[in-house]
Amino acid sequence: MSKLNTEELASFCKKKGFVFQAGEIYGGLSGFFDFGPLGVELKNNIKRKYWKDFVHKREDVFGQDGSIITNPKVWKASGHIDNFADLILTTTKTKTKLRADHFIEDELKIATDSMNADDINKLIKKHKLKYNGEDFEEVKNFNLMFNTQVGANVTSNSTAYLRPETAQSIFPNFRLVADVSRASLPFGITQIGKAYRNEISPRDFVFRCREFEQIEMEYFFNPNTQCDILTNELKKVKFQFLDAKTQDLGKNTMREITIGDLLKDKSKKFNSYHAYWFAVFFKWFNESIGLDYKNLRVREHTSTELSHYSDATFDIDYNFPMGFKEMFGMANRTDFDLKAHMEHSKTKMEFFDEKTNTKLIPHVIEPTIGVERLMMAIIYDSYKDDKDRGNIVLNIKPSLSPYQVAIFPLMNKEELTKIAKEIHNELIESDIVSFYDKSGSIGKRYARQDEIGTPYCITIDYECIEDGKDKGTITIRDRNSTKQKRIKIEDVSKIISELVKEKINFNKL
Repeated sequence: MSKLNTEELASFCKKKGFVFQAGEIYGGLSGFFDFGPLGVELKNNIKRKYWKDFVHKREDVFGQDGSIITNPKVWKASGHIDNFADLILTTTKTKTKLRADHFIEDELKIATDSMNADDINKLIKKHKLKYNGEDFEEVKNFNLMFNTQVGANVTSNSTAYLRPETAQSIFPNFRLVADVSRASLPFGITQIGKAYRNEISPRDFVFRCREFEQIEMEYFFNPNTQCDILTNELKKVKFQFLDAKTQDLGKNTMREITIGDLLKDKSKKFNSYHAYWFAVFFKWFNESIGLDYKNLRVREHTSTELSHYSDATFDIDYNFPMGFKEMFGMANRTDFDLKAHMEHSKTKMEFFDEKTNTKLIPHVIEPTIGVERLMMAIIYDSYKDDKDRGNIVLNIKPSLSPYQVAIFPLMNKEELTKIAKEIHNELIESDIVSFYDKSGSIGKRYARQDEIGTPYCITIDYECIEDGKDKGTITIRDRNSTKQKRIKIEDVSKIISELVKEKINFNKL
């Protein structure tokens, strides 16, 4: 596990080309980031991995790409205009504004997930908390929606909003997507895209931003049925769990349980569809993404922090430098959204369930991933300061690594660079992300690739020329073990592809 703090992680990401402060030469802008050559590759790989696993490989999930700005009535119906807010503290003299829960966490070193405005006010008075010597006004709500104007004639009717989440454009399209896809319950609609929240105090690097990307799915189901794809194997998925009751007692004690254990607990509003998707995503983060089990926990939302639309919400938290924080959330939105949009738009949202021969408004399970948070978790989880090698190593999954292979001619000689370029181009044509580097010693080139997570490096040496083009062999190096093996040039594309897809093991080459 990395011992980096948040500032050190941000410095590493900047130095290696993962993340930059937006407009840094002008002092930046709080809560906004640009993603460099490696960052954009890693983010795209995360999104491609999700889309392949949850859309292309499934018959019950369909994709869409909704508009960032939509009819503002959507946000009125969803409750965001009235309810999408955080608690804000304002100082009495200078009117400095602070996010209330963050201030309390920093000052008292306690969790604030379940606290409301009354709780915050009581703590301020009890501990006589001040900011730079100033007292506070009463805690108030601050709406996080970014508003904008649409069209040339600026009036109250031209006000619109940048979406604060990607989910809401799915609900108005529910019937459209279902019809064109010929979907039957249960089924999901998913999308990936930008969202915007006017955070009171962005912080912790890319963890809390004002512009960010989300992966969201709305999975529609008949609440009177059981999820028939929840297998016994999925029920056995284990995780560290922090329940609501423990949090209400002011504790953070976790216990290890299974999906099946949670499903059996009648005190939890955790149905079989919730259980299925939680098991699937926990396994995905742990096995497909490669996050360490010890750094993952499931946290149940307390009754006081539940969103206005949620009947039950469970998060998967990751142990970031600042402790366990939400990386993934899953809410049971019941039929709140479809009913709200039906009422406000006067459009019918009932759906005929062929399996039960009934017409109903489906309920919804909503899995949500913060792309930047997952990216941050991947880098932090894979970061290792290898004292034996004398350099940093990012043990990122090969399928997620910004570059999947690096190509090195042993020396900058035409007879070597020619073959190296040919292999590099062949790999690119085979949809393998390849990086070509001819400068510096081989040791330094290996170290540079270790530090950005490249899983395999190929070196073209004079033995390759001596063997002849038809019989030529090259050296392939494994990042994690530093072991090297020789393989035939003609097999390079196939072998790299199978290694990246984890179909074969390097040690068995």
